[in-house]
Amino acid sequence: MIYLDYQATTPLAPEAREAMLRWLGSEDGFANPHSPHRPGRAAAAAVEVAREQVAALCPPGGRVIFTSGATEAINLAIAGTRARHIAASAIEHAAVLDTARAHADGLTLIPVGGDGVVDAATRFVPGTDLVAVMQVNNEIGTIQPVDALADAAHAAGALFLCDAVQGAGKIAAPARADLIAISAHKLYGPKGIGALWVRDGVEIVPLLHGGGQEGGLRSGTLSPALCAGFGAAAALCKARWESDVQHVDSLWKTACATLLRPGSGWVLNGGPTRRWHGNLNLRRADDRGPLDVARLMSDLRDIAFSAGSACASGSGRPSHVLSALGLSPAAAKSSIRIGFGRYTAQGEFAEAIARIDAAVAAQEG
Repeated sequence: MIYLDYQATTPLAPEAREAMLRWLGSEDGFANPHSPHRPGRAAAAAVEVAREQVAALCPPGGRVIFTSGATEAINLAIAGTRARHIAASAIEHAAVLDTARAHADGLTLIPVGGDGVVDAATRFVPGTDLVAVMQVNNEIGTIQPVDALADAAHAAGALFLCDAVQGAGKIAAPARADLIAISAHKLYGPKGIGALWVRDGVEIVPLLHGGGQEGGLRSGTLSPALCAGFGAAAALCKARWESDVQHVDSLWKTACATLLRPGSGWVLNGGPTRRWHGNLNLRRADDRGPLDVARLMSDLRDIAFSAGSACASGSGRPSHVLSALGLSPAAAKSSIRIGFGRYTAQGEFAEAIARIDAAVAAQEG
């Protein structure tokens, strides 16, 4: 199997797996990190090491709250700030949009251009409590001007929430954000754990009540194994930052040479410049007719790629992200997403790209 769905989840780094095994495979690794005895204190120390490793991917001057994932982190940010009037980009993840609709009195959608980018000159009306714009879009890979938008939010008296799930560990942290959501399994860590970074001075109230863990902001017993895996993955991203970017850029050039060559019939969804190069979202040109994505996936069962966001798969609805770019429902449903990263081998990647291209050509006869 050639795995090309890195936006849905990334492979677990061997270093993260090893860090987790210390707490899964040893006789004393089961201890509760909130217990005062020696095994508990050892587990708590491992959690705090992991917290520092994750915090190193965030701006200085804040604290990391461990959660079950980015969805919980986003819910904690939105419900915890008690924001009543929220502005969010039209291409935010459903975790932001649905949570805003559930908790706020009003939600204003910020449009994007045909390139999938929010205008950096956007301004927000006074009375807005929270602005939410993601760093890197999960479907099309576009990178938003989050620092400029955070400044605009602050000028209107609002806090700024950044869903950095797709950008954390890959590009520089959103330095001006007040709240940042991160997911371990999108940066080569384990599933089931994420974090909310909260800038010092920003007050939030808990979403979960109970034992008062995580400084009273997130009750529930933490898993030392998941925390250790998350921390190790974060530290590895920090150490391999440059080499990871260089590898992804090389793969991007390989893909573009085949799929975006003149006359290829493929069209890139989202602008070509402000984007993470590990995400290639494509559709067929209008004169080629709609692509039968289900047939393409059936023809290429040993290549794992995506027809869109894994979170929305099976809904039958066209992508709200592609619709926000101005694509018709047919064009949106005829798009595919190819995601790649650290563990994608150049040779198998080139083979997969060539086979995808050939299978589509065969479809079109």
